[in-house]
Amino acid sequence: MLAIIGGSGFAKLAGLGNARREVVRTPYGDPSCALTHGDFDGHPIVFLARHGYGHTIAPHEINYRANIWALGRVGVTSVIAVATVGGIRSDLGPGSLVVPDQIVDYTWGRRHTFHEGPDRPVTHVDFTLPYDAGVRARVLEAARRCGESVSDGAVYGCTQGPRLETAAEIARMANDGCDLVGMTGMPEAGLAREAGLAYAALCVVANSAAGRGESANAISLSEIHEVLERTMGRVRRILAQAACC
Repeated sequence: MLAIIGGSGFAKLAGLGNARREVVRTPYGDPSCALTHGDFDGHPIVFLARHGYGHTIAPHEINYRANIWALGRVGVTSVIAVATVGGIRSDLGPGSLVVPDQIVDYTWGRRHTFHEGPDRPVTHVDFTLPYDAGVRARVLEAARRCGESVSDGAVYGCTQGPRLETAAEIARMANDGCDLVGMTGMPEAGLAREAGLAYAALCVVANSAAGRGESANAISLSEIHEVLERTMGRVRRILAQAACC
C-alpha cells in the first residue's frame, strides 16, 4: 500500500474516495495527525500531513519516528513524500518539480533512529542510496504520463529550520554539492529505510535559495505561497497517476 506524506502547501489531499481517518498510537508518541485512508480510482492510499492538518508543527518539532512507525503499522510499504524546497542549482527555479536521488543531512538534535536504548543492539543500516529506485521510477513515470516536466536527480540538503538559511550557508551547501535545500527530508528518509518502507520524495521548488536568483537580497514569503498555490495542482495529478502505477 502506498502512503503520501504532504508537506508545506499540501496539508490535504482532495479528491480521495471513501476517505476515513484513523488515529494510530505509537511507542514514540503521537504522529503529526490522524492518518487519512482513501483511494484514487479504486487504488488504496494513506495520507499523512507532516506538519499537521493546520500546519502547526515546525520542521524540527515533527515526530518523525511516530509518523513513520504509524505508516508501517497500518500496512504501508511504499512512501512518496512531498516536500517544499529552495532551489540552489540555477536551473531549479520556482515552480520546478524534482525527484532527488541523494541527501546531505545538516540537522541536529532530532530523534533520528529506531535503534536506540540500553536494550537494543547496535544496528547499522545501509544508506548509500537514500531513495528507493522503484518508487523514484514510479513518480517519474507518473509525471511522464501526465505530461509534467520533472527533474530526475538532485542532492537534497536538509537544514534544521525553522529559520531560512543565510546566503553564506547556501554558498557552503552549494560547495558541498547540494542542489536543493529543505528542512524535512531527514530523519524521515532514514527512518523509512530503518522501517523497511520504500521511500522517495517529490520536491516542489518554492523559491530560489538565499543569495540566489530573485532571492539575492531577501526571500519573499508571499511569493513562496503564490508559487505553491499554482504548483500543487500539478503535484496532485502526478500523485493520482502514481497511485495507479
